[in-house]
Amino acid sequence: MKAFSIIPIAVAALVACDRVVQGPDAENGTMVISFIGTRAEIPDTNEFLLSVVDAGGKSCYSGKYGAAPEKLELAPGSYTVRAVSREFREPLFDSPQYGDEQVVVVESGKVVAVHLACAQMNAGLKLRLGETFLVNYPGGTLYAKSSTGLLMYDYGENRTGYFQPGLVWLELSYGGETTTLFSRELAAQEMLCISIHSGYSVLEEGDVAQRYGEGLTMELDTSRNWVTDEFVIGEGGGGSELSSALSVGQARGMAAEETEDVWVYGYIVGGDCTSTGCSFTPPFTSSTNLLIAAKTSCVDKESCLSVQLKKGDIRDALNLVDHPGNIGRQVYLKGNLVAKYYGIPGIGSLTEYKLN
Repeated sequence: MKAFSIIPIAVAALVACDRVVQGPDAENGTMVISFIGTRAEIPDTNEFLLSVVDAGGKSCYSGKYGAAPEKLELAPGSYTVRAVSREFREPLFDSPQYGDEQVVVVESGKVVAVHLACAQMNAGLKLRLGETFLVNYPGGTLYAKSSTGLLMYDYGENRTGYFQPGLVWLELSYGGETTTLFSRELAAQEMLCISIHSGYSVLEEGDVAQRYGEGLTMELDTSRNWVTDEFVIGEGGGGSELSSALSVGQARGMAAEETEDVWVYGYIVGGDCTSTGCSFTPPFTSSTNLLIAAKTSCVDKESCLSVQLKKGDIRDALNLVDHPGNIGRQVYLKGNLVAKYYGIPGIGSLTEYKLN
């Protein structure tokens, strides 16, 4: 790997933008570019694609970092400096893209140091299929799609697919029909590893139904941002009984139907809902509502189910003003789904609850 603190400076043949500064006292500035914080997993920085573009869109350098000259002498102004390990325009397997992009200002007669940190710029999705899924959906095909393209995951696919940050959704093609299983906004560095199962088993423990063997399982990798989530397909659901309670995702999907007397389960993550926002951290000021989500780490209102707490025993037991320690606890709620409550799907008119 090329040593760091390399100082690329361009000569006229390599710099496409106009570097002539007008006026008798005018003086160019100098740009110094280096990589910092590079881990062993990062590709050879000699092979990174480096570009320097001025504020007018003219290219001052475009090529491999290892081939860049020692210095870039530039007219004073603003420049965008970008270095990436590979070009990445559409979904690809096993194709993480590392790099950095910064906007820097070159001043007359001065040296500006640009330190590029090589972080992963795209997002990854890995699928693992459980035995129950393989039995219930033999011969199907999974497609992960985004606005820039798609990847086909056959049942033996073990590679990680990479996508531009943004919305990614998973479709199952089976029996002549195509069904969207879930969608997710992925951020740069986010790695989503999903184990998909069909159905679940229920173990009665006292008067609370504990659910096992369902949905998604996730992995944590400290070098990148692996995340957790939950998803259920196949058997179960319906919500007519505690043991078949709907997940938050299922409830949100059914809320437009305004189904009555259904069980929903999730984790209490916030409250203080208004038409424009909510809160995920104490102290809380409203005892009339709260938010539940599929995972305890959720801080996105649009991924939650809002909960109406009418005056009574259920409000007394669940509200976050009196019980801020309820944050993070699993709760089962029975009530009526509504299409909108404080701007998102919700559940109200609660008649029963179980707090774990």
